[in-house]
Amino acid sequence: MSAKKQVTILLVLGLFFAVANINKVFAQDKTTAARQITSGQKLKIQGIVVKRGADSFKVRDTKSLETDVVLTDATKVRTHNHGIFRGGTTYVADYIVRGLRLQVEGVGNIEGQLVASLVKFDEQDLRTAQALQVYVEPVEHLGESNQQRISATEKNAAKLAGQIDENTSLATAAQASATRARITADSALKSATEANKRIGGLGLYDTLKVITVYFQSGSSLLPAEAIATIDDEGDWAAVQNTEAWVVEVVGFADSSGGAKFNKQLSEERTKAVIDYLVLKHAFPLERIIRPFGFGAEKPAADNATRDGRARNRRVEIRVLVNRGIAGI
Repeated sequence: MSAKKQVTILLVLGLFFAVANINKVFAQDKTTAARQITSGQKLKIQGIVVKRGADSFKVRDTKSLETDVVLTDATKVRTHNHGIFRGGTTYVADYIVRGLRLQVEGVGNIEGQLVASLVKFDEQDLRTAQALQVYVEPVEHLGESNQQRISATEKNAAKLAGQIDENTSLATAAQASATRARITADSALKSATEANKRIGGLGLYDTLKVITVYFQSGSSLLPAEAIATIDDEGDWAAVQNTEAWVVEVVGFADSSGGAKFNKQLSEERTKAVIDYLVLKHAFPLERIIRPFGFGAEKPAADNATRDGRARNRRVEIRVLVNRGIAGI
C-alpha cells in the first residue's frame, strides 16, 4: 500500500477516535464504588446525579460512592425550605436531571437500592444542571452520529484506495472534521467542569464583611449610633455587586439577667436590625439567612468588666458571598 493510502486511512481512523472522546464528559470515574443498602434501612444521602433513568437515577457523593435511587408515585420532589416562613417549591420527578446536586431520603429495598420518599434541591442547583444539559447532550448526540458515519467510511476505505486524488481530498476534510470535533469536545468538557465547579460551590460561603452594632443594657431598641453604622455600610453596599450576597444576622447579650431573658433579648435585637435593613434599605428577605439569638453565649469580651459587657450587647451583620453564584 502506498504512503498516501496509509495517510488517508490513518486520518479517517483519527477522526473516529477524536469524536468518540465526546462521550467521556459524563463517564464513570474508575475510583467510584456502588453503595449497597440493607433492605429496610433508612438513609439520607447527598450528591450529584450522574445517570438518569425512566424511574430511577444514580447519585455520586463526595467520597465517590454511587447510590441507585428508585422513584415511586409516592416520592415527593421539592426545593429546600429557605428562611423561617418560606416552604419549598414542589416539582415533578422529570426535573431531576444529570448534574443536579440534591439530597435524597428513603429506605433500602431487597436489591440494595434506595427507594426515595423525599428528594430536595436548591433552585440555583436546578438552573445550573439544566444549563449543563444544554451543553452536553448535543455533543453526545454529535459523537454518536459521527461514529456511525466514520464506520461507513472505514468499510469503503478499500474501494477508495485506488482513487489517490479523491482520497487525499477526503483525508483533508476528515482532518478538518476531527479538529472541529476535538474543539467541540474540549469546549463541552470545559463547560461541564465549570458547571460542576459552580454546583460544588453553591453550599459554600466566604465572609466578605462583619458589621457590628451595639445596644444599651436590657434594651432591643436600635440606638442612633447603630443606625448611623448601618446607613454608612448601606451607602457602601449600594455601589457593590451584590448578586451573590446573603446576610446572616446574629444577636447577643451580656451576662446580666437570666438565660431565658438574655435569649429573648438577643432575638429581639436581631429582629430590630432585620426590620431596619428591610424597611429602610429595602434589603430582600430571601437574602437573609439563619437569623438567630445566642443570648449570653459566645461573648466577644469578658463579662466581668463594664467595657466587656458593653461589647457583648451586640448584633453582628455578616455579609457572605456564595461561591457557586459568584463563580469563585
